[in-house]
Parts: sequence; C-alpha cells; structure tokens
Amino acid sequence: MMRRVAQVIRVKPDRLAEYRQLHRAVPEPVLDRLRRSNITNYSIHLLGDRLFSYFEYHGDDLEADLAAMAADEATRHWWRLTDPCQEPVPEARPGEWWAPAEQIFLME
Repeated sequence: MMRRVAQVIRVKPDRLAEYRQLHRAVPEPVLDRLRRSNITNYSIHLLGDRLFSYFEYHGDDLEADLAAMAADEATRHWWRLTDPCQEPVPEARPGEWWAPAEQIFLME
C-alpha cells in the first residue's frame, strides 16, 4: 500500500541560492538511499520562504526506512550541507524538523 507524505519547512532567505544550487546536483548515493527506503515521486517546491516536500512511500515500515536513511553516511553528509539552509516552521512540534502537512483532499 502506498502512503503519501507531505511536509513543510522554512528555507532561510539568505541561504536560498545555496539551497537551490545544492539541489541541482543531488548526489547519486543520496538518491539511491531514498529509493532503497521505498520512496518515490519525491519533489520539493518553494513558495515564499517555505519549502513543501511530497513523496510516496511504498514500504511496510516508514519509521525503519527513515532510520536507515538517517544512519546512511552519504545522507548524513547531505544533511550537513542542506540543514543550515533550513529551519522548522512555527507549526512544527518540538524536535520536529520538517513538519507534516495534513492531506485534506485527493483526486486520483
């Protein structure tokens, strides 16, 4: 069964050009880890200072697959580059980086 995941985070305005540049060449090991974590159709969109991500999860244990991503050295290095460009939105819960967005409509 496929699960849709939408999330929001703020991009620091003074780091937007850097964030865009980083995403012009996402390292293949990072993309491979995403695929091995059962993630497809992953996209990030920008509106003002907010980044909206969407992906489809095709696995059985999202938390375990996300933990495998977090343990992956290539992904950890990527996050060391991208994280300084971001900050949680006010709606994020304590300790939450990307805040989940509630799906309120779907047309397939």
